[in-house]
Amino acid sequence: MEKITFGAGCFWHVEEAFRRLDGVVSTRVGYMGGTKEQPTYEDVCSHTTGHAEVVEVTFDPGRVTCDELLRVFWDCHDPTQLNRQGPDIGSNYRSAIFFRTPEQEALARVSLEREERTGRYRRPIVTEITPAGTFWPAEDYHQQYLAKQGRSSCRW
Repeated sequence: MEKITFGAGCFWHVEEAFRRLDGVVSTRVGYMGGTKEQPTYEDVCSHTTGHAEVVEVTFDPGRVTCDELLRVFWDCHDPTQLNRQGPDIGSNYRSAIFFRTPEQEALARVSLEREERTGRYRRPIVTEITPAGTFWPAEDYHQQYLAKQGRSSCRW
């Protein structure tokens, strides 16, 4: 099994984008990339910790490749929006790939270059690609939030 972590806005919809993929063993929403230990949702939303809302994806590389996960990542958000996604504003909603291996880093960088060449974006991609730090799980009520609500997206 391998893990990779993605930030792409509100973690509820990002988790749902990955959760049902064949080869994804588990997903957990949480926080990464900041300075406070054991941050809470309220801490992260205060915009003082530096954390991003993220989804940690555990996957079986024999059933789904990291490159396939990266394609889902690019498709589930707008990577040109700096520190926001839609109406959600703040660095906690930034676009980020947190890699765990040199191979994941290389694949992430190649996928970013591929996305830039597609011409589908009018603005530059602002996604950060950085080594994974400590993953702090979000509160239980955030885990699989949309599934618990019987919904597949955040759109009302």
